[in-house]
Amino acid sequence: MTFNPRLLLVVSAMLAASGQIFFKLGAAGATGLLDYLNVRLVSGLFLYALSTLLWILALTQLPLSKAYPFTVLTFILVYAGSAVFLGEQITVGLVIGALLVLTGLVVVTLG
Repeated sequence: MTFNPRLLLVVSAMLAASGQIFFKLGAAGATGLLDYLNVRLVSGLFLYALSTLLWILALTQLPLSKAYPFTVLTFILVYAGSAVFLGEQITVGLVIGALLVLTGLVVVTLG
């Protein structure tokens, strides 16, 4: 069975970014080692593991040099997710930087 490798990379980035949001939510207020063993952190780990599996599957169909630029999507999605789900401030500089990064992804992907 074959999958669109670029779609796998996009979904992988979405899962990794979601995992980061869950890591932040799970780490909030933790003071001791056992505080980090919670549903949110475990959910983040699960999402990260699933992201990794999709990444590896995509690598079976694409060279690493074509796949790796898609990791920048994770940064962009974390910015958006941190604003939406964590109420974090998004600055003009962050938006400009994100647009530059996305432009770079397009250039590398098409080139």
